[in-house]
Amino acid sequence: MTIHHARPDALDRAGGLAEDGEVYALRALRPEFLNGAEDCRVAVLTPHNDLGLSPALRAAIARRVALTADNEKLLAEYPVPEDESLATLSRGEMPGDGRLAAIAAHADMIAANPGASTRESLDALLAAGLSVPQVIALSELLAFACFQIRVAHGLSLLEEGA
Repeated sequence: MTIHHARPDALDRAGGLAEDGEVYALRALRPEFLNGAEDCRVAVLTPHNDLGLSPALRAAIARRVALTADNEKLLAEYPVPEDESLATLSRGEMPGDGRLAAIAAHADMIAANPGASTRESLDALLAAGLSVPQVIALSELLAFACFQIRVAHGLSLLEEGA
């Protein structure tokens, strides 16, 4: 299997991997994981059908979750949007818009404690105007953002020890 994405990729950058380093080279030995992570990132941030959750909104949500990682390199993957309501969301502040506030509250809960999610958590998103497909897409995005935080942290620890 070959790597079909450019490197360094988002995880290389977020993990602070040196392009001439051992950890960077080792990641290339598992192209299925390299490709899979990048394919997933593209799919949740810029899907062919965004279901009414724009790429800008998706990036703002991912940035909000990335704030919990205390990783400037990861945050650099998600610049603050120009749109003020999305910028508020992406900075970890509570937006005034009810729909965005519901998304923010859900994202914060998932980032802090995904096990705290309940049927009522999902019902709050539906009550805020999200459709079932949008809730599923949001869940996929949040799962990826949390995954990215953990992988980037592990890669950075490996890079420090290499």
